[in-house]
Amino acid sequence: MSRRIILVNNHKRRAILVLEDGSSFAGRTFAGEGEAFGEVVFNTGMTGYQEVLTDPSYKEQILVMTYPLIGNYGVNDEDCESSLIHMEGIIVREYCDNPSNYRATKTLKQYLEDHGKIGIEGLDTRAVTRRIRTRGAMRGIISTNGSDMAELLEKVRSYPGLLGRDIVQHVSCAKAYGWFGGKAVPVEGISSRGERLRVVVLDCGVKHNILRNLESAGCELIVVPARASALDVMAYNPDGLLVSNGPGDPAPLTYAIETVRSLLGRIPIFGICLGHQILGQALGGKTEKLKFGHHGVNQPVKNMRTGRVEITSQNHGFVVIAATLPDDARITHINLNDNTLEGLYYPSLNAFSVQYHPEASPGPHDSKYLFDAFVDMMKKHTVTETVR
Repeated sequence: MSRRIILVNNHKRRAILVLEDGSSFAGRTFAGEGEAFGEVVFNTGMTGYQEVLTDPSYKEQILVMTYPLIGNYGVNDEDCESSLIHMEGIIVREYCDNPSNYRATKTLKQYLEDHGKIGIEGLDTRAVTRRIRTRGAMRGIISTNGSDMAELLEKVRSYPGLLGRDIVQHVSCAKAYGWFGGKAVPVEGISSRGERLRVVVLDCGVKHNILRNLESAGCELIVVPARASALDVMAYNPDGLLVSNGPGDPAPLTYAIETVRSLLGRIPIFGICLGHQILGQALGGKTEKLKFGHHGVNQPVKNMRTGRVEITSQNHGFVVIAATLPDDARITHINLNDNTLEGLYYPSLNAFSVQYHPEASPGPHDSKYLFDAFVDMMKKHTVTETVR
């Protein structure tokens, strides 16, 4: 049965993007109004704007989509990665207000306005992307309130940005919950151990598709806040720990780093994106900010163990410095664009991680084997513990 989408053609107001280097780009709003601050980054994906909008990793970022037409397939009820829009605003070359998709329940404009977010169009997104690509990710402001450049620039430069700040606290869950049948359930509902492997997920901004993939791989899931201690995690008697993706700078997350460090060697650990950076720091490594980060669904990553090149989905602005890791930590993946670290493995501690998103949807599925690898690691660890 087809669904009817009501289109509202409101008058589009003038809008402007101002970057911290003083450059500005004029456009018009297609959703929302007011002002929004964030680090301005670009994403090279041709599809997947709904998944990107709802990815908690984009908290305090303003996104520029490099693909020129956005909104043409609308928004539906099934493709969300969380219950909220986390990015501060979206910038597109041309917005389509008349989507063609039998699954669509509303337009992108309606979706943004339901969540109080701003969308602007008509900018030269190629020029914005080239500027970021040359000068690096910058703080920026979207405004529909006027064009006083001096005032807007002062506001931008007063915005603290991401470096050195804990952004995870704004996206992590407030209390533990279970995940069953593709949705959140009270943790009490799965308190009794079943036959499935039990995974505790340290929620630094976890995407729903990570939970879906773990459940499909045969896992029973309990999601806990990012500030959960090692004692809190072990109280659930888990077979493994998943440290999730999330936004911002990993260095200030001392509480999560300490939790992971305390659990190393006790249970298998799998880190994804920010979770990779937390694991790297728990092992003694350091992180640094990338010039413009990796955002998109076409990042080539080489698997050092197999020699295969995996096309990956990524969204991160920080990276673990490989040279700072202990000698017995193995580098398993590298980014072929800039040779940065994309994966590590610590055999003696049953811990591994990747910087990219193996659960990407939409996007490449080259790396979904990692969920099966985590399950295999937990099974072997359980057998070993039983023998002991």
